[in-house]
Amino acid sequence: MSTPTNVQIINGADGRPAFVVLPYADYIASRSPTDLVPNEVVGYMVKDGLTAIAAWRRHLDLTQAEMAERLGISQSAYAQQETVERPRKATREKIATALGIPMQLLDL
Repeated sequence: MSTPTNVQIINGADGRPAFVVLPYADYIASRSPTDLVPNEVVGYMVKDGLTAIAAWRRHLDLTQAEMAERLGISQSAYAQQETVERPRKATREKIATALGIPMQLLDL
């Protein structure tokens, strides 16, 4: 007797498993939160040419002044951080904490 499952296996032309189909909710539940980047963030990066830091700030509807305040720096100092393609690790950690996201999400 087989156990019921929500997973469907699709075989390729050679008869071997080629694809696995599973419910979206199961897929999301199996993913780490650090793996998921909202489409809007990616759109800001691709369409608008923003860095990951700037895209996340915009996605979270924060101003540069609000981020600067959270970081304890001036708005102009924060604005410079948004233009750097890959800030130092310590800087990324501080900004990720201020954004409330895992640091890995800034490593796009």
